[in-house]
Amino acid sequence: MGETEDERTARASQLFENFVQASTCKGTLQAFSILCRQLELDPLDHSSFYGSLKAAVSSWKVKALWTKLDKRAQQKIYSQNKACQGTRSLIIGGGPCGLRTAIELALLGCKVVVIEKRDTFSRNNVLHLWPYTIHDLRALGAKKFYGKFCAGSIDHISIRQLQLMLLKVSLILGVEVHVNVEFVKLVEPPEEQTDDGPGWRAEIRPSSHPLSDFSFDVVIGADGRRSTLDGFTRKEFRGKLAIAITANFVNRNTTAEAKVEEISGVAFIF
Repeated sequence: MGETEDERTARASQLFENFVQASTCKGTLQAFSILCRQLELDPLDHSSFYGSLKAAVSSWKVKALWTKLDKRAQQKIYSQNKACQGTRSLIIGGGPCGLRTAIELALLGCKVVVIEKRDTFSRNNVLHLWPYTIHDLRALGAKKFYGKFCAGSIDHISIRQLQLMLLKVSLILGVEVHVNVEFVKLVEPPEEQTDDGPGWRAEIRPSSHPLSDFSFDVVIGADGRRSTLDGFTRKEFRGKLAIAITANFVNRNTTAEAKVEEISGVAFIF
C-alpha cells in the first residue's frame, strides 16, 4: 500500500523541519539534498522550484513562512519574478552580503549560482543590526530559521547564524550554492564568436567542477576585502581606526549568567 495523503504531508513536513533545524553549512546542504530527493523536486529548475516546494510542503507549520516570502515576491519591483528573467548570475562568496544579494537576484527572476571556497560557517563575530536590516530579515522569515532572532531588546546576531539563515532562504528560492569551489579568474568569451558560442565563464578550483562550463551575464564579487575579482576598482567605507578589546567568556548557562543583559555590540572610541 502507498502513503496516505496525511502520511505524505507529515513526511514532507518532517523533511522540511530537518532542513530548517540544520545547524551547520554542510548539514543544511545535506538536509536540502535529502528534501529535494525524497520529494522529487528539481533544485536546478530555479524558475519554478519555490512554487513546487511550497506545494509539496503544505503543513500549518510552514504557512507563515510561505506567506512572508509570497508577500516579498509580490512587491512591484520584482515584476512577478520576471524583472531579470533570462539573466544568469555568478556570485563569488557565500557570506552575508553574497547570500543576501543572491536572494534579491532570485526574487528578480535571475538564475543565480553562488560559489564559496569553504564548507563551514565558523565566524562567531557579532554584528549589530540596524532597524531597517532587522525589518528586512524578518520579512524573509528569519524567525522561522532562528527563533531567538532579535527577541526583545536584542539587535545583534553572529555572522555564522546570519549566514545559515540566508543560506536556507536562498536555497528555498532556487539559488544554487556550491561549497569547496574557489574562484580563480574570469574567462572572456572567444573573439569573433557567434551568438551560440560560450559567454563569460570563470576559472575555478577544482577545474573538473561542472561550473567550469557555466556561462553568465553578471558576476558579483562578494568575497571580502581580499577580493579575487581583478579589474574592478574598490571603494571602502571606513570610519577612523580604533583600538578595541574583545573578551570572550564561556557561557555555563547558570542562573546568574541568564540575568546578564544582552549587549548590542556598539563600539566606544576613546
